[in-house]
Amino acid sequence: MKLWNKKEKLDKIIEKFTIGNDPDFDMILARYDVMGSMAHARMLKKVELISEKECQILVQGLEEILNEINQGTFTIGEGIEDIHSQIEILLTERCGDAGKKLHTARSRNDQIATDLKLYYRDILNDLFENVKELAFHFLHKADATRHLLMPGYTHSQVGMVSSFGLWYASFAESLSDDLVLLKTVIRLVDQNPLGSAAGYGSSLPIDRDYTTAELGFSDLLINPVYAQVSRGRGELFIGFALQSLATTINRFASDICLYSNENYRFLNLPEAFTTGSSIMPHKKNPDVMELVRAQCNRVVTMPVQVQMMLGNLQTGYHRDYQLLKELVFPNLDKMVDIICVLNYCVPHITEEEGIMLDSKYKLCYTVERINELIADGVHFRDAYHQVKEEVVSGHFEVKNYAVNHSHAGSIGNLGLNRIEKKIMSA
Repeated sequence: MKLWNKKEKLDKIIEKFTIGNDPDFDMILARYDVMGSMAHARMLKKVELISEKECQILVQGLEEILNEINQGTFTIGEGIEDIHSQIEILLTERCGDAGKKLHTARSRNDQIATDLKLYYRDILNDLFENVKELAFHFLHKADATRHLLMPGYTHSQVGMVSSFGLWYASFAESLSDDLVLLKTVIRLVDQNPLGSAAGYGSSLPIDRDYTTAELGFSDLLINPVYAQVSRGRGELFIGFALQSLATTINRFASDICLYSNENYRFLNLPEAFTTGSSIMPHKKNPDVMELVRAQCNRVVTMPVQVQMMLGNLQTGYHRDYQLLKELVFPNLDKMVDIICVLNYCVPHITEEEGIMLDSKYKLCYTVERINELIADGVHFRDAYHQVKEEVVSGHFEVKNYAVNHSHAGSIGNLGLNRIEKKIMSA
């Protein structure tokens, strides 16, 4: 059954291709479709397009369907095109003529757009809270390791003295920016398209502000044309937010893979968090971080893929939008999974002490030595050349392994309380 049934039946091969994977995604959206339908029914009653009794019958029928969805007993029947058709069939069977009135003043276009907005709002809020938790894990690790020194690298070469506290705090602050972007995207997504119908509104006296309040949207997508074409823009905004987040997480996972190997030995994952080798009995492979890194590399391509789908579309609805779900749903689910596994892993990472005492890292202290000479009154350029000559001649030695950094954000003044405020205010 299709809501758009016409005299000529759709060719079976064409039908299978056009439906694609939509039934799987529709099951995810089922509860949101019911929520949108309840709000729409109450609105129709408010503007007197259906009676009080008809509204009660529809809402009761929709509540029964919602219970079936929550219990896992709801299915989309064989030959039923989508979730909208399935719900209308059930309502008509159970509620009689009242079920035939629910589609008044709306289209499948604004139905699916509303379903998606509600789904995106929920999963993005869930992701936001998980990212915030991870940011605090990084802050706690930064505080606990603020005095543990490690080498800092530029161009993948030993550069200057750093610390685990400085390293962990960099991820906490990066996530604070990612949280701002996520919150912005949530605000942009949290707008009601219901009532835009097929993209050009309705001549019936519907109340779109009413459904906005009923569904808890923060605002209304006022222009019905934009309400439709915002589908692709919403997915693009989500793609940018996920891309930014994935870039932060990719850097962390890459660092863990490098810093936990035998040539670095800066930190360790618990034995139970690593895998072994079928022929090398000593191996402790950081598979979980390698997979996090690889999954993030897939996620960062999402905005480009969305843009390619939208690049040549004219104003109005297009079936192209259907494929956006195949990009967005898996990437959102994957990012939630990634953040959850990191929330589990990060507190269990342990760091090595005394790393900087190894002679191979002594050149990290050249800048410290230059700054000591400057403090004694030597001009920077002269101090630089003096230390440079010591390095070239092989006579450079570390006189003091302690560091004395005090400016905001430095090793000795991580500014964790200020980063925490950034996280909390995102």
